[in-house]
Amino acid sequence: MMIRRMGAAGLSAFLALSLGQVAFAQDAFPTKPIRMIVPYPPGGAADSLPRLIGERLAAHLGQPVIFENRPGAGANLGTEVVFRAEPDGYTLLVGAPHVFTTNAIIYKLSFDPATMAPVSIIAAYPNILLSNPKAPFANLAELIAFAKANPGKLNYASQGNSTSTHLTGELLKIMAGVDMVHVPYKGTGPALTDLMGGQVHLMFDNLFATIQYIKSGRLRLLGVASARRLPVLPEVPAVAEVLPGFISETWMGIAAPPKTPSAIVAKISAAVAESVRAPEVSKRLIELNVEPVGNTPAQMAEIVRRDTELWVGVVRSANIKAD
Repeated sequence: MMIRRMGAAGLSAFLALSLGQVAFAQDAFPTKPIRMIVPYPPGGAADSLPRLIGERLAAHLGQPVIFENRPGAGANLGTEVVFRAEPDGYTLLVGAPHVFTTNAIIYKLSFDPATMAPVSIIAAYPNILLSNPKAPFANLAELIAFAKANPGKLNYASQGNSTSTHLTGELLKIMAGVDMVHVPYKGTGPALTDLMGGQVHLMFDNLFATIQYIKSGRLRLLGVASARRLPVLPEVPAVAEVLPGFISETWMGIAAPPKTPSAIVAKISAAVAESVRAPEVSKRLIELNVEPVGNTPAQMAEIVRRDTELWVGVVRSANIKAD
């Protein structure tokens, strides 16, 4: 009986010590550099936006934040690196909506991105519809009329299969009732080059990457996929003015490996929010026509849920498959 009591007491002491060590580790976090995996090539909004908060984030956390590009397989290579990392907050993912919403049903994955821990969305921005200036239409209504009269004659570019711009193009086809050909590229650069060169007719992208080409006349802006017109371009109609309910927003969000302690997730999330709202960072994001966000893990989880419902429906309707 005495032995049993001593065993129980020892076990209780061990558990108390272990829990105390875990609590201390979470309170002390971070004690070493944090690695931020970007599953996209260098350059472009997906790579540039998270780096804008890097210096501020490092200051708030008291440790360096190191960005590492791990592109490939529709962003799944970099995502898997984070998924399989230790759930200690030292390896994080920065990804666009498709990473968290549709990749799991488009690709045959050996892991489930939906089980990763949402941390915070850095920034959000609407997709915009662009055309080559020489295309035989000057606005969205004319585009739809032309596409209906010439089924399969128009093509649209994207940064790659299953990306936000690809899914938005398919959403346009569904809601407008038109037939267009998808032309996937490996990234924004080559897609924009061919759009400006006339090899493709259309593309959804964002103002962050294209405003200079719009202002120079090398690209024509047909509409914005936000609920309303953008204050910076009040003369450009929202796509929803022609196709009611059409909204397509891209965002860059941070996630941690599954089972990362909630205390660590909350600490990183708070640091992200403070970094995004820093006057110099917020000002720079707004100058780039991007909305600073910096929300909570619960708020990010709700946005992922909402977007999953929308885009999974598009994927299934368009029968989108992996490359």
